[in-house]
This record gives sequence, structure tokens and C-alpha cells, in this order.
Amino acid sequence: MRLPEMTLPSPEEDAPARDLSFERCIQFAADLIRIPSLPGEEEAAARRIVDELKMLGFDEAYMDNAGNAIGRITGTSGAPSVLLCSHMDVVDVGDPAAWEHPPYRGVVEDGFLHGRGAMDLKGPLALQLYAAARFVEDRPEGDLLCVFSVYEEKGGWGMMHFMDTSGIRPGAVILGEATGLDLCTGHRGHAELAVEIHGVAAHASTPERGRNPNDLLPHVLLAVRDLSDAQPSHPVLGAATLTPTVIEVWPRSGNVVPDRVRVTLDWRVLPGWDEAAALEQIRDAVAARVPEVEGMRVEVLPGRARFQAWTGYEEENSNFTPGFLMEDDHPLVVAAAETLREVLGRTPEIRPWKFGTDGGHSCGTHGVPTIGFAPGREALAHTNRERLDLDEARLAFDAYPALIRGMQAALVAAQGVPVRGIHPPLAATH
Repeated sequence: MRLPEMTLPSPEEDAPARDLSFERCIQFAADLIRIPSLPGEEEAAARRIVDELKMLGFDEAYMDNAGNAIGRITGTSGAPSVLLCSHMDVVDVGDPAAWEHPPYRGVVEDGFLHGRGAMDLKGPLALQLYAAARFVEDRPEGDLLCVFSVYEEKGGWGMMHFMDTSGIRPGAVILGEATGLDLCTGHRGHAELAVEIHGVAAHASTPERGRNPNDLLPHVLLAVRDLSDAQPSHPVLGAATLTPTVIEVWPRSGNVVPDRVRVTLDWRVLPGWDEAAALEQIRDAVAARVPEVEGMRVEVLPGRARFQAWTGYEEENSNFTPGFLMEDDHPLVVAAAETLREVLGRTPEIRPWKFGTDGGHSCGTHGVPTIGFAPGREALAHTNRERLDLDEARLAFDAYPALIRGMQAALVAAQGVPVRGIHPPLAATH
């Protein structure tokens, strides 16, 4: 569903001429860095992006009800479309004084663009947008779509919403997540579950009148460790990991025996992971480790979150981001690698990301072939040293149009043949 009232007016007749230079692209990226956009607070960034899409001549530029900013350039035929995807939201900056450069200033210095979002993901977003804009006058065979998503940093709800509800099914997706100019083809999934221990509250001066759920906490943590030690491994994606992260109690007063303790579990999972089966695994591990105590019980909870978009739209959904992996010999991976070898002058390494991306929803859930190509080092993401190497960014800026054409050519060549991403189940080895 589109929200026409949220689209910006068309640029005035005296608006500046289309400037598709690398320098203008980086200026736009710096503009976006200066707009704070935590998950659920992306409105100003979305409006700024739609304004840029319109100014650059995209055929469509709008926002959906989740707040994603979407652009389209119509192709010359009915060939499969290519979708470029980067997210607008960023993580918190922490202590601004700990940054070498102010996190929301968009400073260019010493060959780098500095600030929150410089590489994760406003810099690459600008590269994708300006790469797409070059097709306004030199039309591709199939549609070229841009989806600049919300809530990627909180499970990818924006892309999940787009893939589930838009009715648009692209032929392929190119993500702008940092790859260091390598070609990334998948990652582990991310699930966030919880174990709750329920007891009976009491005044801390008379603990015998209550049932303290903290008494069972060590047993629950040992059960989680048992299950963590038994996680499977994949030859490409590596091992799944299960880690307790946050421990919370209610009531929170220091002089009260609590009646509830929650342990949050971060589970980095392999493609094919099933939440229902995973909940049973946790329950079995808890049953084997946690003694039965009268007046107390242990509950295993699925991962759920309530998302509220800046548009006002709300939805409760899973917080699970699926994993996925494209095979190295998949025709679109081969086409992308060959194109990048020609334009970069070297063969890109084909590898997975360490972190999760919106590709979990496009490929992991919907089976749409998905790859990633962008400048940036994964190790700088979510740090106060975040920056974008401008030499590397220029290489990506020059390579993107060829990559888009290479992907579309591969899709056209495969018409009539099912071309899907690797889809669960995916075999894993212990």
C-alpha cells in the first residue's frame, strides 16, 4: 500500500540539473549522515531520499506504509527486474565525545567519509541510488528498483514487510552491505528467543515467603551452555552459536524477591533453522538441567517484537532474520563475479558475511537470488570509528552500472528456467 500523502512534491522547474558525479553522490551521502535515523525514526531520511529520487528523474518515488523509500525506473521490455537494497536506519552513536569526528557531521577528511552510517549504510545507499539514476536515460531491459529499508538493524522488518506485502517479486537483489568489494552470497540467520523463570515475589527481608526465580537461573544457564555446545556447523557459513545476552528481573527493586527472571538468547542459526523445533530443543535442555521446585516454573518464549513505523503503522511479527547461501556456481553469482572481474581488474573473493542482512528475507524466505557488493570493512560497522574509504567507494560507484547490467543479462538469458536462490533446507555438518 502506498501513502501518496507522504511523497514529496515534484522538484521546482529551477531545481539544479541532474549531476550524477561521484562527488555529488558523496555529498548526498554526507547529507544523509547528518540526519539521525534510528530504527522507527527514519522519516526525515526517507523524505530526503524520495526527494533525491524525484530530482534525479526516477519514474516512481514513494514510501510504503512501513516507511521504506522506494524508487523505480521502468525497463524497456518485460525482462526480470533487479532490486537494489540498502537500509536507512542506523545504530546509536553511544558517547559522541568518543568519536574522532562528530558522528552526525558527515566529515570528509584524509580520503574518508566519517560518521554514523558512512558505511552502514548511508554511503553505499547513495552509491546504489546514483548508480540506478544513470539508467534514467539509458534504460535497462527490465525494471530497476530501489528499496531503501527501515528497521534493518532490528531484524529487517522493513524488507520483510516489502517482500511480504508489495506484490513485487524481483528477479534478483543486490545488497549494499559492506563487502570490501568482495562478492558476498549469504550469512547465518539471527533469532532472539527467551527463557523465563517464574516464581513468587516477597519482601527481601523475608525471602522464605517467596519463591526466588534466581535460584534456578544457574541451572537455566547451564542448560543453554549444553545446547550451545551441540550447535551444528556449515563448511561455508561456519558454526551456529547460541549465547545468553540480557538477564532481566521483575520487579526491579533491590529489596524485593522477584517473581520473574528473563534470559534473552541470541541464536545465530544456519539456513533451514525452524523456530518450533528450536523451542523444543531448549525445552528439552531445560528439562534435563533444571530441577522441579514447587511454586516455580520455566517457560520458553518465541521471538516476537512489535514494530512501529514512523508512518504510524504498527505490526507484531517475528524478530527472526533467516540465513541463506547462494552457491558459487549459481548463474547469477557467476555473472556477478565475471562482471566484477572485468571492471575491477581482479577476481572478487566469493564469501558470506559475518552479520545478518535484509537478504535473509529476500532470499532466505522468498528464494529471490541475492548477492552483496559494496565498499566498506565489516569490522567498522557499529563502531565509533565508522568511515567509508572514498577510493574504494569510487571503484564501487564505477562498477555498479556494469554489475546491474550483468545481472539483468543473466536473468534474461535464464528466462524460462527457474532461477532461485538457495532456499531451506540446507544441509549442515556437525
